[in-house]
Amino acid sequence: MTSGVPQIFDSALRRLHFARARSTRPPFYAQTLAAEIESRLCLILRDFKTTLICGPAAGEIRDGLAGTQHLGRMVTAAPAPGPGIDVVFEDEAQPLAGASFDCILSLFSLNSVNDVPGALAQFRQALQPDGLFLAALFAGRTLIELREAWLAAEAEFWGGASLRVAPFADMRDLGSLLQRAGFALPAVDIDMTTVRYKDAISLMREIRALGLQHALSERSRRPVTATLLARAASLYDARYADADGRVRATVETAWLIGWAPHESQQQPLRPGSAKARLADALKTEEVKLKRD
Repeated sequence: MTSGVPQIFDSALRRLHFARARSTRPPFYAQTLAAEIESRLCLILRDFKTTLICGPAAGEIRDGLAGTQHLGRMVTAAPAPGPGIDVVFEDEAQPLAGASFDCILSLFSLNSVNDVPGALAQFRQALQPDGLFLAALFAGRTLIELREAWLAAEAEFWGGASLRVAPFADMRDLGSLLQRAGFALPAVDIDMTTVRYKDAISLMREIRALGLQHALSERSRRPVTATLLARAASLYDARYADADGRVRATVETAWLIGWAPHESQQQPLRPGSAKARLADALKTEEVKLKRD
């Protein structure tokens, strides 16, 4: 446990979810991530010698990346044992030597970490100078439909509600966290996807199969009865079905990129060092403001 950090997530339950998903995780998850990583690395135009892949499906993702020449020797890590996992550790307690990798990929593991700034700082220390950090995590309005359906169902049954879908980070906060962790040239972009399912129950089954159900420390201890589950699913199906009867689910994926600082990287100019005036470039008149 990280001292002084609010324990929003139950780490033991998180590991249990990931461990159970070893035999149920559908192949499309790793295949989709491997394809996305390859497309992003093609834009970077850089080859790496040693790459760490972190996440619950890191072993399968490495298999999907076997054909790429960009990542060099790939080592896999996850919070729980699984197929093809080389090292098991929590994101907040990394046994990684300093400057031991020149590329680190963190894939949907930071979602349920209590000390995200601490985990990012440790990843930063494990990178060689000018090393790449690339991470994916759920953000913003991910599963907003499911969250609202559960809240409405519990309000009907008990006159109150508890969180059944974990909160996700805001895009505006993620760039600041990268800077705080010491990454240079930080950037964040969001992929917004609408995924469709036969019904709400099919969506919930897939979340469980991926090991991505919430692991909140302050979760409700009331058991989910068949009647409550049926009501939440019914509300979801009624509110978020398309004309063909299939239901929608919102997924926002935040992709974070940062570099370990190096003298070869672009540096911001010192204030007042510009050699040309912005007003001249814009062909307009400069209006000077009065000083207080």
